[in-house]
Amino acid sequence: MDKSLFSNILKAQKPVSSDTAQRTMPADTRGTNLHHSLQQAMSAVNKKLLNKPEQVQLAFACLLAEGHLLIEDRPGLGKTTLALAMAQTLGLDHKRVQFTSDMLPSDILGVSIYHRDAEKFVFHKGPIFTQLLLADELNRGTPRTQSALLEAMAERQVSVDGATWPLGKPFFVIATQNPLDESGTFPLPDSQLDRFSLCLSLGYPSRQAEKNLYQPAHLQAMKKPLAAILDSETLHLAQQLASQVDAEESLVDYLQDLLQATREHPDIATGLSPRAGLALFRVAQALAFLDQRHYLLPEDVQRAFVPVARHRLRSLGGKHTGQQLASAILNDTPLV
Repeated sequence: MDKSLFSNILKAQKPVSSDTAQRTMPADTRGTNLHHSLQQAMSAVNKKLLNKPEQVQLAFACLLAEGHLLIEDRPGLGKTTLALAMAQTLGLDHKRVQFTSDMLPSDILGVSIYHRDAEKFVFHKGPIFTQLLLADELNRGTPRTQSALLEAMAERQVSVDGATWPLGKPFFVIATQNPLDESGTFPLPDSQLDRFSLCLSLGYPSRQAEKNLYQPAHLQAMKKPLAAILDSETLHLAQQLASQVDAEESLVDYLQDLLQATREHPDIATGLSPRAGLALFRVAQALAFLDQRHYLLPEDVQRAFVPVARHRLRSLGGKHTGQQLASAILNDTPLV
């Protein structure tokens, strides 16, 4: 991949003019208030998902980077709680699809039904027509059903019966995946894994956090939906501003050194794709934006690298996980 790729992307991004910002940004979110609203939203989600601030910030960064999020973990660790809390506090329309082995693509995309009175087929939209789609236990669906998401995730549109239907903005997929050693699961193909910008694992809560789960106040709060702090228009503006975070050429070189290391590693089946590199760049920009900076630091790239890479890397010998491979490459690649 040409080292000028990301530099050219940066040059092509033009900052939003002050006049445009005044027109598009609501009065209560101008300037630093936009960051304040994002911090409030993350704080609200953290009150539902205790002791997971890093995962919550990465999830928000994924959304600001206009990507999609894969959460891989055991059942009951808060994957669905995170998705629903984000949808509520961001004021997004959301739908949940529980994947099962007998589900068909039409259960997600929609189906054309013949209306006798009108003497024509009418397309009835499926749950994918929303702003935030929670694809719960995605790998319990068959490969045919899993593939129904491919076009929507990559091109933000759905093609059914020769017609193309655009999806709304934003369109954000949060998919949960159970470990493959559980019965009734189907591995996600590489083409689909590559469409997820980030992969997170929530893990078990700390002892104190789990103890807090049993408190009556927390149990009561879990039953109440979160108030919307942002809306889709404000979120779209935040995505635009995040994409304009500056990066020095040396940082772009460092990012591409990380990509190249995955392609040359003797124990990795396939290195990171250009799509993965762009996801890494965009997520790093979003992390900088959430920290109220208009420029990238090496720490932004480093924080984003393992979540971006872990689900894309496979060990040839099967001795190492994607997480281990990504961590080793991050540790072994110098920052020049």
